[in-house]
Amino acid sequence: MALEVLMPRQGQSVESCIIIEWKVAEGDAVTAGQALCEVETDKATFEVEAPEAGTVLGIFYPADADVEVLKVIAAIGAPGEDISAMRPADAAPAAPAPAPKAEEPAKPAAAPAPSVQPQVSSSTGAAYDIIIIGAGPGGYEMAERAGHKGLKVLLIEKKYLGGVCLNWGCIPTKTLLNSAKHYVHAKEAPEFGVTTGEVKFDLAKTMAWKQDVIETLRGGVAAMMKKNKVEVLYGEAKLIGSRKVEVAGTVYEGDNVVIATGGSPFVPPIPGADQPHVMTSKEILSVESMPKSLAVIGGGVIGVEFASFFSSLGVKVDVIEMLDEIIPFMDNGQAAAFRKALKGKVNFNLGCRVTAIDGHDVKFVTKSGEEKSINADIVLMSVGRSPNLSGMGFEEAGLDFDRRGIKTDDQQRTNLPNVFAIGDVTGKSQLAHSATRMGEVALNTILGKKDRFRTNAIPWAVYSMPEIAGCGMTEEQATEAGHKVDSKTLPLIMSGRFLAENGKKGPGQVKVVIDADTRAILGVHAFGAYSSEFIWGVAAMIESGLRVEDAQEIVFPHPTVGEVIRSTMFQF
Repeated sequence: MALEVLMPRQGQSVESCIIIEWKVAEGDAVTAGQALCEVETDKATFEVEAPEAGTVLGIFYPADADVEVLKVIAAIGAPGEDISAMRPADAAPAAPAPAPKAEEPAKPAAAPAPSVQPQVSSSTGAAYDIIIIGAGPGGYEMAERAGHKGLKVLLIEKKYLGGVCLNWGCIPTKTLLNSAKHYVHAKEAPEFGVTTGEVKFDLAKTMAWKQDVIETLRGGVAAMMKKNKVEVLYGEAKLIGSRKVEVAGTVYEGDNVVIATGGSPFVPPIPGADQPHVMTSKEILSVESMPKSLAVIGGGVIGVEFASFFSSLGVKVDVIEMLDEIIPFMDNGQAAAFRKALKGKVNFNLGCRVTAIDGHDVKFVTKSGEEKSINADIVLMSVGRSPNLSGMGFEEAGLDFDRRGIKTDDQQRTNLPNVFAIGDVTGKSQLAHSATRMGEVALNTILGKKDRFRTNAIPWAVYSMPEIAGCGMTEEQATEAGHKVDSKTLPLIMSGRFLAENGKKGPGQVKVVIDADTRAILGVHAFGAYSSEFIWGVAAMIESGLRVEDAQEIVFPHPTVGEVIRSTMFQF
């Protein structure tokens, strides 16, 4: 009896798939598991395999057809079987049997097609296929990928390759935090049977190592650009219309322009914020001596990481946060547990509004209206970041933007033809890996490949001590979105490795949030050592629309900390 070949479902959110190409023809004999066709969704490309061995009796949809999931796309069976009842109503008509062809003289083989056929304009006369403004992770990784595909790319950077992330953000902060972790681990080493002498922290050597890391990675980016024939131009760019960019009086023209100008620390108009000891995340990365006390205005990611760094080295740290909890996208219960883990090291003042910085006194008002002040050697201003939008001709060019960023669609297209925007400047997601993904979406759109930037499964991490990470919805967010929610939590100490490496008092937990009706995984949130290293797997689960039962079938290596995620799945 003939078998139906169905368009498979690839995740709960996928409603249809596009057939890229058929790898077999009607009448071909196939084996079980042989690839029949290649299909794609907006998330992935995959092959549909033959369920059993047999003959391809019918192919019901041509290449490029967009077919609903679970529809019959082909039939396999024994030659001569009737499959007319299997053919969907909207399928292509059955092809008549081909007439025998007379033998033709052999034709010379066609030249092989290029591996990439960019869908960029060849009639504009532009010198470049793509001009990218800004060489942060979004910009330089898009440039590398575009160059690799054979496009001619101009990458414009105001100062250093790598942007804020590499030079004043992600990389230098992680370098400092790693040095602090070595210091803490050395002090705690006797608990694990390792006796050391007096442990000292050398700030000058730490800062020198930080700079070495930055320059090494900066050189790596430069080498990547050279390898992929990306032309790098240093200078300040100005957008002129939809295809032209001016740098130092010279106009450069490209078929497409990508704006990846990033963001800068936002400094609110607080009286006294202009004093030299009031710093942003950029200035504090270059302090020459360790302060005795630090006041952090803002309990977001940046504030918490610096609070963790300085407090681990014995600095008295106070965090002043206007909201009722730190890190607004963190699970509220875990945020409270995280703060408890830092009790005695960091003092958190929540629901407080800073009114002035009078010398070294930071004055603020509590939620109840009480006026207080904290004296600190250094004040860190970390209340957020704002997109870099001024001085680059955006308004004159007619670009649609507001104070939150440049407005784009899901393909990162702006209102101007052939102008894209990616990364922090869009205000969509202020994460380096989000910027990289936006750049990939923009490049795929330029090349004519279907893609879009999705925000439902972007993992995030805070590299504090202990680490924090999450992906997907929190329990509160899921409830607000209308889901009937269920959640389970387990401590990381259930992991043998976590216990062996962090001791019985090591703080940490995993929380899994699901839809109680469909059992779909909505979010996973964790804090504790190594959280940043295993959270990526959750993104794959959510993107694939996995249910609890699906995740239970995934094999995790043992002993690892990440396997606590799997253990938590069995609590439902």
